[in-house]
Amino acid sequence: MVKGDILDPASVAAAVRGQDAVISAVGPPHTGDVRPQMLVDAAQSLIAGLQRAGVRRLGVVGGAGSLEVAPGVQLVDTPGFPAAWRPVALAHRDALTVYRATPAAPTGLDWTYFSPAALIEPGERTGTYRIGTDQLLTDVRGGSRISAEDFAVAVLDELERPAHPRQRITVAY
Repeated sequence: MVKGDILDPASVAAAVRGQDAVISAVGPPHTGDVRPQMLVDAAQSLIAGLQRAGVRRLGVVGGAGSLEVAPGVQLVDTPGFPAAWRPVALAHRDALTVYRATPAAPTGLDWTYFSPAALIEPGERTGTYRIGTDQLLTDVRGGSRISAEDFAVAVLDELERPAHPRQRITVAY
């Protein structure tokens, strides 16, 4: 096990040097004294640290809050979105903006930002899922869900066979 400080680019570089790819699933708790802003700080640190280490591939597990549910309306801005989750969802949205603003050159960093369905929870690994971009994927009943197991498979599938570099994708049934 390698330990490091995600908020320190030098620590990130030391922890990831020699790796082909990195997956970041960092996130603050919905309660407590950790600032949601740390997601933005972590994005900036990861970008700098991976550049220093020469790692070109980054997968970022983000949130679903910034997915559009209607033109110009994000899930985080809907009335039913849990108030306790709002600060973290907004910080995930801000972190995505940091990745999108990263120039393709000279970094050469190919990131993919993964947003799960609106509901992600432990369940069955089916190996079957749909991929979308910036819109929340829903089923015929209007539900949006994915098992944690299938979400993990989707992340690994994308890192092994990159099809969405420098993009956000969402994964749902």
